[in-house]
Amino acid sequence: LIQEVLMVRNWLISAREEAGLSQSQIADMIGVSQPTYWEYERGKSTPRVDKAKKIASLLGLSWTRFYDDREENAHENDARP
Repeated sequence: LIQEVLMVRNWLISAREEAGLSQSQIADMIGVSQPTYWEYERGKSTPRVDKAKKIASLLGLSWTRFYDDREENAHENDARP
């Protein structure tokens, strides 16, 4: 449970909210279901590069951010005893 909380992509949620878009709207725009997009925000799933680039374009983000946070979490896990 604690690990799942750390995986939440708050930066993605904030960017979507600032853009005034719902999860369903972004999901439709990039061609995925709303539950799939929800998984992206919750860190339960990482989008393919093409989807990451579409999301980034819509929200003014760097598409590599999806993969950067995965690396940060991997390093956090490595640092634990």
